[in-house]
Amino acid sequence: MQLYCDSLTQYRRLKTLEVKIGDLLLGNSHPIRIQTMTTTDTMDTLATVEQSIRCIEAGAELVRITAPSKKEAENLLNIKNELWRRGYHTPLVADIHFTPNAAEIAARIVEKVRVNPGNYIDKKKFEFIEYTDAEYNEEIDRIRERFTPLVKICKEYGTAMRIGTNHGSLSDRIMSRYGDTPMGMVESAMEFLRVARGENYHNIVLSMKSSNPQVMVQAYRLLIRTMEDEFGACYPLHLGVTEAGDGEDGRIKSAIGIGTLLEDGIGDTIRVSLTEDPEFEIPVCKDLVKRYAGRWEGDAAIPSIDKIPYSPFEYRRRAAREVVNIGDHHVPVVVADFMPAASISRGDLKAIGYSYDAVSDKWNIGDAAADYLYSGRKTVDFDLPGTLRVICDHAVWLGTDRRQYFPLYQGAEYLKAAERSSLLNFISVDAAADLSDILEAVRADGTAVLCCWSTAAFPMLSVRRLVMELMNRGISCPIILAVESEDSTIDEQLIHFSTEAGALLLEGMGDGIWLMNDPKKIVNSRVSGRTYLETRNNHQFINNTSFSILQATRTRISKTEYISCPSCGRTLFDLQETTARIRSVTHHLKGVKIAIMGCIVNGPGEMADADFGYVGSGPGKITLYRGKEVVKRGVDSSIAVQELVNLLKESSVWVEPALVVSEGRGVS
Repeated sequence: MQLYCDSLTQYRRLKTLEVKIGDLLLGNSHPIRIQTMTTTDTMDTLATVEQSIRCIEAGAELVRITAPSKKEAENLLNIKNELWRRGYHTPLVADIHFTPNAAEIAARIVEKVRVNPGNYIDKKKFEFIEYTDAEYNEEIDRIRERFTPLVKICKEYGTAMRIGTNHGSLSDRIMSRYGDTPMGMVESAMEFLRVARGENYHNIVLSMKSSNPQVMVQAYRLLIRTMEDEFGACYPLHLGVTEAGDGEDGRIKSAIGIGTLLEDGIGDTIRVSLTEDPEFEIPVCKDLVKRYAGRWEGDAAIPSIDKIPYSPFEYRRRAAREVVNIGDHHVPVVVADFMPAASISRGDLKAIGYSYDAVSDKWNIGDAAADYLYSGRKTVDFDLPGTLRVICDHAVWLGTDRRQYFPLYQGAEYLKAAERSSLLNFISVDAAADLSDILEAVRADGTAVLCCWSTAAFPMLSVRRLVMELMNRGISCPIILAVESEDSTIDEQLIHFSTEAGALLLEGMGDGIWLMNDPKKIVNSRVSGRTYLETRNNHQFINNTSFSILQATRTRISKTEYISCPSCGRTLFDLQETTARIRSVTHHLKGVKIAIMGCIVNGPGEMADADFGYVGSGPGKITLYRGKEVVKRGVDSSIAVQELVNLLKESSVWVEPALVVSEGRGVS
C-alpha cells in the first residue's frame, strides 16, 4: 500500500518544498512555524496593530488578518506600516473568502494571502448538479480565468499564498462530483494548485481544515499522496482543526488533529483555532511543537513492518472480539486510575461520574461515567454501582468478589498465573518489549484484554506497530490504550494524552482508554479558569479528558458537541460570551452538534456536519439553521439563545436536564 509518509514506525519529517514568506522560510525541514489570526475589526488600525503585537510577543511567527472586502484589504497597508514603524516585521497574511479583488489588492501589500477554493470564485447555493466531463472542464477553465490574475500578482510581488480548503465550504461543483469527503477537499485544492503550477508559481502552502479531526487527518494524508503521485513533490502544509471551540475541548480536538499528523512528521506550520483571544492560542501551539523539536530520524529503534493491514485514508475500527463489555460492537471503555490513592470512598467516585445519595441509597450515574476503576493493591469497602467494575493487581484479585473485580497482570506474570478470571483478564504490556509468548497465549484466550503502553522514545509509533502486528497475526483480543503523562502542566498533559491516544483512536485502534498522571508533579496551570491540584479534582480532569478524547475522535459520544469559530474581524457578536451562554443551557444534550459562527462567511458552509447553527447575519441579528437549512432569519440577538432552545424543542432533540438515577444499590 502506498503511504502518506516515509515510515509508520520511524519519525521522519516529510520533505516539502521551501516557501518564502517575507524573510521567513517555511517547509524543507525548517522549524515548524506558529501562527494565529486577529479578532479585531480590520478597519480599526490601532486595535489590530495592538493585538498583532500581543500575538507576536507571545510567539506568533505569522499573523493573519481578515480582508473580506476591498476597503479592509487596502487598510492592511496602514496596519503593516504601523507595525513596521514600531519595529515589528513579522509577516502578515490576508484572509480572503469571497472577493478576488480584495485578494489582488492584499497580495501587493502583505507577505501572504490565504484563499479558500470553496468560495473564492464559486457562489455556494447548496445545489446538486450533474456535470458532464465537458461541463466540468468548462468550470475548471472559469477557475483558471478568475484565479490566474492573483497568481501573477503573487509571482510578481514575491507574495506567498495558502490554498486553504475547508471541509464545510466545498463548492457545489466539488460536492456534486466527490461528495462531502476528504477526497473532495483534496480535489478542491488541487484545482487551484494546478492553475498556479501552470504559471510556474510555487510559493504555496496548503491546508485541509475540518472541525472533525478524523476528516481532517484523512484529507491531509490523501493530499500528500495525491501531490506525490501527480507532481513527485509535496508543498508545505499548514495544519489546523477549524472551529475547534474553547477551553479543554478546543485544545483536545486541536491536539488530536494536529498532533496525529505531527507524530508522522507532517506539518510545516500550525494554528490552533480557539474561541478565545488569539494570543492564548500561541502557548498551545508551542506545547504542541516542542514535542517534536528534539526528534531526529532514527532516535527510536522501533522495528519496521512489512505489511500495513489497514487503510490510513479511511476510518475502520479494528475488529476485536467481545470480552464482557469491551471490544466488538461496544464503544471504547474508560478506565479511571486510582492506584495512587491511599483509599477509595463513595465520595471519590463523584469525580468519575458516580454520585451517591445516602437518603435513597442510590447511585446517580452521569453520561461521562467511567466503566472501570483501577484500584492497584487495594479494594473498596462499599457496594459499587452496577455499571462500575474494578481492576486490581492479580495478587489482590485472588481474595476478592470475582463478580466485579478483575485481575491485572504485569506482562509475563499472565503466563505464570496459576489462577485467572473465567470472564476477563487484563494484561499490561510494553509495546517495545518482546511479546511473542504473550501474544500467542492471548490468541486463544477469549478472556484476555491487552493494556498497551510503550517505553520507546515515540510511544504512539511503537503502540501502533504492535497493533499492526496483532492484525497481521490475526489476534483479535481487545486493546486498552494506556497513556501516562509526566508533564508538569495541565496544558501539556492535555496535548500529551490527546496526541498519543487520539492518534491511535483515529486509526481505528483501541477498545478503551486509560490515562495516568502523577498529580503531585502538576504545577499551577490555567485552562479556561480551572485548576486541578487536589487528587479528587485530578481524577475529574483525567476522566473528563478521557471522554473528551473519545468524543473528539467520534468513537464515543457522551455530551453535546460545539463547533465554534475562533472569531475574527468579521464577527458580529461576542463569541466567547455567546458560546458560554449556549453551552450553559444545552450542555446536557448528548450527541447534538451545535455550531456557533460569528458571521455569515463562516456560517452555512463551515458549520460542516453540525445539527444546528447559530450564525451572525448582521449587527445584533442571528440566523438559525437546522443542518444547512435556514429556519429563522434576522433574530434579535437578545432573544436568539432562547429561540435556539425553541428550535431544539421543535426538532424533538430537547430533553430537560436530569441525571440518570439507578434503581437500587449496586444496580445501574
